[in-house]
Amino acid sequence: MDLLEKYKEAWDNQPENSNKVSKGEIYKMMKSKSSSIVKWIFIIGLIEFILISSSYFFLDIEESIQAYENIGLNKYFMLFNTIAGSAIVLYFLYRFYINYRSISTTENTKSLMNQILNTRKTVRNYVLINLTYLAIFYVIATILMVNKQFTDLSTLHTVGIIIASLIALAVMLTVIWLIYQLLYGILLNKLNKNYKDLAKLDE
Repeated sequence: MDLLEKYKEAWDNQPENSNKVSKGEIYKMMKSKSSSIVKWIFIIGLIEFILISSSYFFLDIEESIQAYENIGLNKYFMLFNTIAGSAIVLYFLYRFYINYRSISTTENTKSLMNQILNTRKTVRNYVLINLTYLAIFYVIATILMVNKQFTDLSTLHTVGIIIASLIALAVMLTVIWLIYQLLYGILLNKLNKNYKDLAKLDE
């Protein structure tokens, strides 16, 4: 029997005023736990952004531009990719922070439950958009590379390259999705448990 069930069993044998106090204590505990979880979601997102941004300091820019040009992409596409990727992460960092602030200032169970749902939706959108963006970039890069470097290939060879590229894309997206599940999935599961406990509390 979990903590919430023990409290609910005790409420049945308590007067109404005492019952209200117990529910208030449970709500504060759930709010504190949820706020802490969402704070960690924000911190992980911030660390992810810092690691990605700092990686550019260790890259040879000219070499990177040359690598882009070798597959048919110019330096402006590289610049756009960097700005767009950073903009996506920064936007969701802002949303994570807003979710944290909203949960920290909720005043009732219904509002807290809604904020938990909003947070879960934000994280899932973040993962989905990142994976979609990576897939689009990979497909564009692959098409341009094939057009530039494999113009004399037969149709069969071209199809083979496309299939191999799609398999590589699927593997890459699966690995990244698993990393996101490890980073955010555990926290989202805890939030979901809090949501269920709050739903029982609100009954």
